[in-house]
Amino acid sequence: MPRKYRYIFGPVPSRRFGRSLGVDLLPLKTCSLDCVFCQLGRTREKSIERKEYVSTQEVIHELRQWLESGVETDVITLSGSGEPTLHSRFGEVLEYIRSNSSTPLVLLTNGTMLHLPEVRKSAALASIVKVSLSAWDQASYGWVNRPHDKLAFDKLVEGEVRFREEFEGQLFLEVFLVKGINSLPDDVKKIAAFARQIRPDRVQLNTAVRPPAESFVEPLSRQELEDLARLFDPPAEIIAEFGGKRAHYMKANEEAILSMLRRRPCTAEEISEVFDMNLNEVSKYLTKLLNEGLIKPERRELLVYYRASSGQK
Repeated sequence: MPRKYRYIFGPVPSRRFGRSLGVDLLPLKTCSLDCVFCQLGRTREKSIERKEYVSTQEVIHELRQWLESGVETDVITLSGSGEPTLHSRFGEVLEYIRSNSSTPLVLLTNGTMLHLPEVRKSAALASIVKVSLSAWDQASYGWVNRPHDKLAFDKLVEGEVRFREEFEGQLFLEVFLVKGINSLPDDVKKIAAFARQIRPDRVQLNTAVRPPAESFVEPLSRQELEDLARLFDPPAEIIAEFGGKRAHYMKANEEAILSMLRRRPCTAEEISEVFDMNLNEVSKYLTKLLNEGLIKPERRELLVYYRASSGQK
Protein backbone atom coordinates (compact mmCIF):
# COMPACT_ATOMS: atom_id res chain seq x y z
CA MET A 1 0.00 0.00 0.00
CA PRO A 2 1.44 3.44 -0.91
CA ARG A 3 2.90 5.39 1.98
CA LYS A 4 0.96 8.55 2.85
CA TYR A 5 2.85 11.75 3.51
CA ARG A 6 1.58 14.95 5.08
CA TYR A 7 4.43 17.29 4.27
CA ILE A 8 6.03 16.04 1.06
CA PHE A 9 4.40 15.56 -2.33
CA GLY A 10 5.36 14.40 -5.78
CA PRO A 11 7.66 14.26 -7.57
CA VAL A 12 5.63 16.39 -9.97
CA PRO A 13 6.65 18.06 -13.24
CA SER A 14 7.97 21.59 -12.69
CA ARG A 15 8.09 24.33 -15.30
CA ARG A 16 11.52 25.32 -14.08
CA PHE A 17 13.27 22.25 -12.74
CA GLY A 18 11.98 19.00 -14.25
CA ARG A 19 10.83 16.41 -11.67
CA SER A 20 10.41 18.08 -8.30
CA LEU A 21 9.75 16.55 -4.88
CA GLY A 22 7.89 19.21 -2.91
CA VAL A 23 8.32 19.91 0.79
CA ASP A 24 5.42 21.80 2.35
CA LEU A 25 6.17 23.65 5.61
CA LEU A 26 2.98 25.66 6.11
CA PRO A 27 -0.79 25.29 6.34
CA LEU A 28 -2.60 26.01 3.07
CA LYS A 29 -2.24 29.62 1.91
CA THR A 30 -0.30 30.98 4.87
CA CYS A 31 1.68 33.71 3.19
CA SER A 32 3.00 37.24 3.53
CA LEU A 33 1.32 38.16 0.23
CA ASP A 34 -2.10 37.68 -1.34
CA CYS A 35 -1.16 37.79 -5.02
CA VAL A 36 -4.01 38.28 -7.47
CA PHE A 37 -2.51 35.59 -9.73
CA CYS A 38 -1.83 32.87 -7.13
CA GLN A 39 -2.88 29.42 -8.38
CA LEU A 40 -3.69 28.33 -4.81
CA GLY A 41 -6.42 30.93 -4.43
CA ARG A 42 -6.66 33.80 -1.97
CA THR A 43 -4.44 33.85 1.10
CA ARG A 44 -6.25 32.53 4.17
CA GLU A 45 -3.76 33.85 6.70
CA LYS A 46 -1.67 36.84 5.64
CA SER A 47 1.23 36.85 8.08
CA ILE A 48 4.83 37.90 8.56
CA GLU A 49 5.19 35.95 11.81
CA ARG A 50 8.04 33.45 11.65
CA LYS A 51 7.35 30.34 13.72
CA GLU A 52 7.37 26.55 13.51
CA TYR A 53 4.07 26.16 11.66
CA VAL A 54 4.50 22.39 11.28
CA SER A 55 6.80 20.03 13.18
CA THR A 56 10.33 20.15 11.81
CA GLN A 57 11.03 16.68 13.17
CA GLU A 58 7.97 15.22 11.43
CA VAL A 59 9.03 16.79 8.13
CA ILE A 60 12.53 15.37 8.52
CA HIS A 61 11.07 11.96 9.42
CA GLU A 62 9.05 11.92 6.19
CA LEU A 63 12.09 13.03 4.19
CA ARG A 64 14.13 10.22 5.73
CA GLN A 65 11.47 7.69 4.69
CA TRP A 66 11.30 9.10 1.19
CA LEU A 67 15.07 9.15 0.71
CA GLU A 68 15.27 5.54 1.89
CA SER A 69 12.67 4.53 -0.72
CA GLY A 70 15.17 5.16 -3.51
CA VAL A 71 12.74 7.05 -5.76
CA GLU A 72 14.50 9.49 -8.09
CA THR A 73 13.80 13.18 -8.53
CA ASP A 74 15.64 15.99 -10.30
CA VAL A 75 15.32 18.44 -7.42
CA ILE A 76 13.87 18.72 -3.91
CA THR A 77 11.90 21.92 -3.55
CA LEU A 78 10.70 23.88 -0.54
CA SER A 79 7.45 25.34 -1.81
CA GLY A 80 3.90 24.07 -1.42
CA SER A 81 1.02 25.82 0.31
CA GLY A 82 2.56 29.09 1.47
CA GLU A 83 5.75 31.13 1.94
CA PRO A 84 8.39 28.64 3.19
CA THR A 85 10.64 31.25 4.81
CA LEU A 86 7.89 31.99 7.33
CA HIS A 87 8.77 28.63 8.91
CA SER A 88 11.34 29.55 11.54
CA ARG A 89 13.31 26.30 11.07
CA PHE A 90 13.26 25.89 7.30
CA GLY A 91 17.05 26.09 7.33
CA GLU A 92 17.22 22.90 9.41
CA VAL A 93 15.17 21.10 6.77
CA LEU A 94 17.55 22.28 4.05
CA GLU A 95 20.53 21.26 6.18
CA TYR A 96 19.13 17.76 6.69
CA ILE A 97 18.58 17.24 2.96
CA ARG A 98 22.06 18.58 2.13
CA SER A 99 23.59 16.15 4.60
CA ASN A 100 21.68 13.11 3.33
CA SER A 101 21.24 13.61 -0.42
CA SER A 102 23.17 14.92 -3.41
CA THR A 103 19.93 16.04 -5.09
CA PRO A 104 19.92 19.80 -5.82
CA LEU A 105 17.86 21.86 -3.38
CA VAL A 106 15.48 24.54 -4.60
CA LEU A 107 13.83 27.23 -2.48
CA LEU A 108 10.82 29.00 -4.00
CA THR A 109 10.28 32.22 -2.06
CA ASN A 110 8.50 35.49 -2.67
CA GLY A 111 11.53 37.24 -1.15
CA THR A 112 9.62 39.19 1.48
CA MET A 113 11.64 37.82 4.40
CA LEU A 114 15.09 38.20 2.82
CA HIS A 115 15.65 41.56 4.51
CA LEU A 116 16.25 39.47 7.68
CA PRO A 117 19.88 38.26 8.02
CA GLU A 118 18.84 34.95 9.60
CA VAL A 119 16.54 34.18 6.67
CA ARG A 120 19.26 34.98 4.14
CA LYS A 121 21.67 32.68 6.00
CA SER A 122 19.21 29.77 5.92
CA ALA A 123 18.14 30.40 2.33
CA ALA A 124 21.77 30.26 1.22
CA LEU A 125 21.79 26.52 2.05
CA ALA A 126 19.80 25.88 -1.14
CA SER A 127 21.40 25.20 -4.52
CA ILE A 128 18.90 27.36 -6.39
CA VAL A 129 16.72 30.12 -4.96
CA LYS A 130 13.83 31.59 -6.92
CA VAL A 131 12.67 35.03 -5.77
CA SER A 132 9.89 37.20 -7.19
CA LEU A 133 9.46 40.76 -8.39
CA SER A 134 6.28 41.76 -10.21
CA ALA A 135 5.98 45.44 -9.22
CA TRP A 136 8.01 48.65 -9.42
CA ASP A 137 6.81 50.73 -6.45
CA GLN A 138 4.62 50.48 -3.35
CA ALA A 139 1.40 51.19 -5.24
CA SER A 140 1.94 48.50 -7.86
CA TYR A 141 3.10 46.11 -5.12
CA GLY A 142 -0.31 46.65 -3.54
CA TRP A 143 -2.22 46.03 -6.77
CA VAL A 144 -0.39 42.89 -7.83
CA ASN A 145 0.85 41.24 -4.63
CA ARG A 146 -1.44 42.70 -1.92
CA PRO A 147 1.26 42.42 0.78
CA HIS A 148 0.91 42.32 4.54
CA ASP A 149 0.43 45.85 5.87
CA LYS A 150 3.94 45.96 7.35
CA LEU A 151 5.75 44.98 4.15
CA ALA A 152 7.36 47.70 2.04
CA PHE A 153 8.41 47.37 -1.59
CA ASP A 154 11.79 48.97 -0.85
CA LYS A 155 12.48 46.27 1.77
CA LEU A 156 11.66 43.55 -0.76
CA VAL A 157 14.19 44.88 -3.26
CA GLU A 158 16.77 45.54 -0.54
CA GLY A 159 16.48 41.97 0.74
CA GLU A 160 16.85 40.46 -2.72
CA VAL A 161 19.85 42.66 -3.53
CA ARG A 162 21.54 41.75 -0.24
CA PHE A 163 20.86 38.07 -0.77
CA ARG A 164 22.46 38.18 -4.23
CA GLU A 165 25.58 39.70 -2.66
CA GLU A 166 25.82 36.85 -0.13
CA PHE A 167 24.52 33.84 -2.08
CA GLU A 168 26.95 31.70 -4.08
CA GLY A 169 24.32 29.47 -5.72
CA GLN A 170 22.00 30.19 -8.63
CA LEU A 171 19.46 32.97 -8.18
CA PHE A 172 16.39 33.06 -10.42
CA LEU A 173 14.04 36.05 -10.52
CA GLU A 174 10.45 35.37 -11.54
CA VAL A 175 8.43 38.26 -12.94
CA PHE A 176 4.73 37.42 -13.08
CA LEU A 177 2.84 39.57 -15.58
CA VAL A 178 -0.92 40.13 -15.62
CA LYS A 179 -2.53 41.68 -18.68
CA GLY A 180 -3.41 45.33 -18.13
CA ILE A 181 -2.11 45.46 -14.54
CA ASN A 182 1.68 45.24 -14.75
CA SER A 183 2.21 44.45 -18.42
CA LEU A 184 2.59 47.87 -20.05
CA PRO A 185 6.08 48.19 -21.59
CA ASP A 186 6.92 51.33 -19.59
CA ASP A 187 6.08 49.53 -16.35
CA VAL A 188 7.97 46.39 -17.32
CA LYS A 189 11.00 48.60 -18.05
CA LYS A 190 10.83 49.79 -14.43
CA ILE A 191 10.75 46.19 -13.21
CA ALA A 192 13.71 45.43 -15.48
CA ALA A 193 15.67 48.27 -13.89
CA PHE A 194 15.21 46.70 -10.45
CA ALA A 195 16.15 43.31 -11.91
CA ARG A 196 19.50 44.80 -12.96
CA GLN A 197 20.07 45.84 -9.34
CA ILE A 198 19.30 42.33 -8.08
CA ARG A 199 21.57 40.68 -10.71
CA PRO A 200 19.94 37.23 -10.88
CA ASP A 201 21.41 34.44 -12.96
CA ARG A 202 18.10 34.25 -14.83
CA VAL A 203 15.00 36.38 -15.20
CA GLN A 204 11.93 34.27 -15.93
CA LEU A 205 8.64 35.66 -17.19
CA ASN A 206 5.44 33.97 -16.14
CA THR A 207 1.75 34.62 -16.65
CA ALA A 208 -1.58 33.23 -15.48
CA VAL A 209 -1.76 29.92 -17.34
CA ARG A 210 -3.52 28.14 -14.45
CA PRO A 211 -6.68 29.41 -12.71
CA PRO A 212 -5.70 32.40 -10.54
CA ALA A 213 -6.97 33.74 -7.23
CA GLU A 214 -8.99 36.48 -8.93
CA SER A 215 -11.23 36.04 -11.95
CA PHE A 216 -10.19 39.38 -13.47
CA VAL A 217 -6.60 38.16 -13.94
CA GLU A 218 -5.88 37.54 -17.62
CA PRO A 219 -2.76 35.95 -19.12
CA LEU A 220 -0.49 37.44 -21.73
CA SER A 221 0.05 35.63 -25.02
CA ARG A 222 3.38 34.01 -25.75
CA GLN A 223 4.10 36.72 -28.34
CA GLU A 224 3.43 39.45 -25.77
CA LEU A 225 5.79 37.75 -23.32
CA GLU A 226 8.47 37.44 -26.00
CA ASP A 227 8.20 41.15 -26.78
CA LEU A 228 8.47 42.10 -23.10
CA ALA A 229 11.33 39.67 -22.49
CA ARG A 230 13.53 41.85 -24.69
CA LEU A 231 13.16 44.73 -22.24
CA PHE A 232 15.43 42.86 -19.81
CA ASP A 233 19.21 42.79 -20.15
CA PRO A 234 20.04 40.06 -20.86
CA PRO A 235 16.63 39.11 -22.27
CA ALA A 236 14.35 37.23 -19.90
CA GLU A 237 13.33 33.66 -20.59
CA ILE A 238 9.74 32.50 -20.78
CA ILE A 239 8.96 29.60 -18.50
CA ALA A 240 7.79 26.63 -20.55
CA GLU A 241 4.60 24.81 -19.61
CA PHE A 242 6.46 21.65 -18.64
CA GLY A 243 10.03 20.36 -18.65
CA GLY A 244 12.03 17.31 -17.74
CA LYS A 245 11.29 13.62 -17.77
CA ARG A 246 8.04 11.76 -17.40
CA ALA A 247 7.35 10.66 -13.84
CA HIS A 248 6.73 6.98 -14.62
CA TYR A 249 7.45 5.94 -11.06
CA MET A 250 4.51 7.70 -9.38
CA LYS A 251 1.77 5.40 -8.13
CA ALA A 252 -1.74 6.55 -8.93
CA ASN A 253 -4.29 6.61 -6.14
CA GLU A 254 -6.93 9.05 -4.97
CA GLU A 255 -4.80 10.48 -2.17
CA ALA A 256 -1.79 11.04 -4.46
CA ILE A 257 -3.90 12.87 -7.03
CA LEU A 258 -5.70 14.92 -4.37
CA SER A 259 -2.37 15.79 -2.73
CA MET A 260 -1.10 17.20 -6.01
CA LEU A 261 -4.29 19.16 -6.67
CA ARG A 262 -4.09 20.76 -3.22
CA ARG A 263 -0.84 22.42 -4.31
CA ARG A 264 -1.55 23.24 -7.95
CA PRO A 265 -4.51 23.03 -10.32
CA CYS A 266 -3.94 20.49 -13.11
CA THR A 267 -5.69 19.32 -16.25
CA ALA A 268 -6.57 15.68 -16.80
CA GLU A 269 -3.79 15.53 -19.39
CA GLU A 270 -1.22 16.77 -16.84
CA ILE A 271 -2.37 14.19 -14.29
CA SER A 272 -2.04 11.55 -17.00
CA GLU A 273 1.55 12.69 -17.64
CA VAL A 274 2.54 12.69 -13.97
CA PHE A 275 1.14 9.24 -13.20
CA ASP A 276 1.75 7.68 -16.63
CA MET A 277 -1.94 6.69 -16.92
CA ASN A 278 -4.30 6.75 -19.85
CA LEU A 279 -6.99 9.41 -19.78
CA ASN A 280 -9.79 6.92 -19.16
CA GLU A 281 -8.17 5.90 -15.87
CA VAL A 282 -7.62 9.54 -14.93
CA SER A 283 -11.29 10.24 -15.66
CA LYS A 284 -12.37 7.51 -13.22
CA TYR A 285 -10.32 9.02 -10.40
CA LEU A 286 -11.49 12.56 -11.16
CA THR A 287 -15.14 11.49 -11.32
CA LYS A 288 -14.89 9.83 -7.91
CA LEU A 289 -13.18 12.86 -6.36
CA LEU A 290 -15.76 15.18 -7.93
CA ASN A 291 -18.64 13.07 -6.62
CA GLU A 292 -17.12 13.17 -3.14
CA GLY A 293 -16.87 16.96 -3.32
CA LEU A 294 -13.10 16.86 -2.84
CA ILE A 295 -12.19 18.64 -6.07
CA LYS A 296 -13.84 21.10 -8.43
CA PRO A 297 -13.31 21.97 -12.12
CA GLU A 298 -12.37 25.44 -13.36
CA ARG A 299 -12.24 26.47 -17.01
CA ARG A 300 -9.26 28.56 -18.14
CA GLU A 301 -9.23 29.54 -21.80
CA LEU A 302 -9.93 26.24 -23.62
CA LEU A 303 -8.71 23.98 -20.81
CA VAL A 304 -10.41 22.51 -17.74
CA TYR A 305 -8.29 22.48 -14.58
CA TYR A 306 -9.08 20.59 -11.38
CA ARG A 307 -8.23 21.90 -7.93
CA ALA A 308 -8.93 20.72 -4.40
CA SER A 309 -12.14 22.17 -3.00
CA SER A 310 -11.75 24.96 -0.45
CA GLY A 311 -11.52 23.65 3.07
CA GLN A 312 -9.45 20.64 2.04
CA LYS A 313 -6.36 20.32 4.22
